[in-house]
Amino acid sequence: QVQLVESGGGLVQAGGSLRLSCAASGRTFRTYNMGWFRQAPGKEREFVAAISWSGGSTYHADSVKGRFTVSRDDAKNTVYLQMNSLKPEDTAVYYCAADRRPTFSSGTAYTDKQYDYWGQGTQVTVSS
Repeated sequence: QVQLVESGGGLVQAGGSLRLSCAASGRTFRTYNMGWFRQAPGKEREFVAAISWSGGSTYHADSVKGRFTVSRDDAKNTVYLQMNSLKPEDTAVYYCAADRRPTFSSGTAYTDKQYDYWGQGTQVTVSS
């Protein structure tokens, strides 16, 4: 079992930056693939980015490529989402999630059903 707590959300103007953090409990964090998803009001939850347990593989949604970067620090049991050049359409609740399976690929990282544990979310609001 792992507990996830997101932080770093807030209100920012378009073009600005935020860094989200997701702190995980437990000693097995380094074995989990980690993902970031978001959900805007009235919309379905969508994939944003993911990073493998080793940190060797990352995936980013087309809508955030070149602007967002996922990373992890196993010594701190934390995964990050650096968000630059933010747009109003990035406004959403952002969730981190943990996947305990050893397999990790573009075929699995993008689907929320792959993930076993979820945080409570952090609100990101981008004003125009």
